[in-house]
Amino acid sequence: MGFTEMDSTVLFGFITMVTWGIWIVLGNAASESIDPRTAAAISYLVAGLLALGFIIVSDASLAVTMRGGLLAGMAGLFTGTGLISMYVGFTHGSTTVVSTLGAMYFVVAAIIGMVVLGDDVTITKFTGIMFAVISVVLVSR
Repeated sequence: MGFTEMDSTVLFGFITMVTWGIWIVLGNAASESIDPRTAAAISYLVAGLLALGFIIVSDASLAVTMRGGLLAGMAGLFTGTGLISMYVGFTHGSTTVVSTLGAMYFVVAAIIGMVVLGDDVTITKFTGIMFAVISVVLVSR
């Protein structure tokens, strides 16, 4: 990976981190003001329109294969389930606990990557996952 490619990776990762952090806080505030299920629907409606607008103004391909469309649809199903769960979770607990546990999605993805997709299992990855689990325990206390 070249320096420019790494800079883009870090930049977009940073934008994702900041915007999702703000999204969590605004989502919590919205779920305190209106029904959390309605807040979740509005949030994803706006996100969907933004994604559609991005497709229109960018050079994105509109070609969809059966496999790609099915996988994207399934990804949306899990994303929507997680979104609704997060908004409803806000009404039952603190933003800190709900958002910290929700942010652990990368651990699930890492485990699936190693167990199902054949990614290397290393002591470094295992240690990172353990530190992530410990951090959730510490933050949620």
